[in-house]
Amino acid sequence: MTPTTSERQLKYQTGFGNEFATEAVAGALPIGRNSPQKAPLGLYAEQFSGTAFTAPRSFNKRTWTYRIRPSVTHQPFARIDNGRLVSKFDELETTPNQLRWNPLTMPQIETDFVDGLTTFAGNGDSFSQHGIAIHIFACNKNMTDRFFYNADGEMLVVAERNRVRFLTELGIIEIGSGETAVLPRGLKFRVELPDGEARGYICENYGVQFRLPDLGPIGANGLANPRDFETPVAWFEDKDGEFELTAKFGGNLWSCAIDHSPLDVVAWHGNYAPYKYDLRRFNTIGSISFDHPDPSIFTVLTSPSPEHGTANCDFVIFPDRWLVAENTFRPPWFHRNIMSEFMGLCFGQYDAKEAGFVPGGASLHNQMSAHGPDLEAFEKASNAELKPIKLAGTMAFMFESRYIIRPTKYAMETSELQHEYFEVWQKLKKNFKA
Repeated sequence: MTPTTSERQLKYQTGFGNEFATEAVAGALPIGRNSPQKAPLGLYAEQFSGTAFTAPRSFNKRTWTYRIRPSVTHQPFARIDNGRLVSKFDELETTPNQLRWNPLTMPQIETDFVDGLTTFAGNGDSFSQHGIAIHIFACNKNMTDRFFYNADGEMLVVAERNRVRFLTELGIIEIGSGETAVLPRGLKFRVELPDGEARGYICENYGVQFRLPDLGPIGANGLANPRDFETPVAWFEDKDGEFELTAKFGGNLWSCAIDHSPLDVVAWHGNYAPYKYDLRRFNTIGSISFDHPDPSIFTVLTSPSPEHGTANCDFVIFPDRWLVAENTFRPPWFHRNIMSEFMGLCFGQYDAKEAGFVPGGASLHNQMSAHGPDLEAFEKASNAELKPIKLAGTMAFMFESRYIIRPTKYAMETSELQHEYFEVWQKLKKNFKA
């Protein structure tokens, strides 16, 4: 079954971490049994597990799929070139210097989503199942006869330029600038580009799956609301032909031939599924008295580490918000962190860097490397009239990790690296008067 354009209108089930049940054809879901002796409509029952079978119920992730062919029906895999994809982060010594990049140039030749992945930094590895890899994608070609899955980690995708449509085993997700999608480890998909080209950021999470952070003293409401996360309904392709299935496994790319579309799940139920979230729906919490609050109150999703309260990765955003704090330096202060920070910008202007940090660009401030507002932002905020103001039309974000984030050889040698970045702080003068 190949959907028409009208049939591709996106429909979602809402919620986060819930158990979903959806079928594209009536009667495809078995009733009362996950794996009956014969699945309905001649389908195959196949479980898709994202956690160990014995994981606690509150964290157990699995989905039962009912598909036209089981996933084992493909030819053997063979290694292919990794392109700019990197999974080992020891190519160069890691510098403590503050780093910033201009946007990745859009490709001049036909480049699909997989070939358009460029790794900028990372830590840990997929074998030990901790850490992250940070990629930027830039592509201009639809994936028509090619499919992809990532066995190494889940992929948190942040769209920056134009729309990206993920046609997955479990349904269709489309995101635009200021929206994010999370694609579970192992999920097969292909990518279409409704606007002809697209660019954005990816956090490949090797560690514990992203989840909503606890709210603590904030209480029951605030930050990202579970009901605003959207999961697609069942959709499928029934296509035969000559196709390619590409896998990221053990840090490398592998490819095999497959004689049908693997996006042939007619029905499914479970809680291991892709989801999307519009970052503009985030309920921002902030100070209404004095002092600039910690960026942790802007956490959308977190991947915990074994050390309680310290994240393998936090996904933090800086959206539109009111600033009302009195007698306070309102932008982010000068600071040195135990956490390492990789930042990107979807649109607008970031209040602590009013020049040089642009949509599609990135910055990296590693643990204990000092950073903060540039001279212009410091002077402006230090002398501003402290009346209520609204930061509007902006969406910056941060991948924050307890581990040192190590830039790749490409990131350190590309012409997009701003070698003069350190200059933004050099004119900060001594104002001390005894």
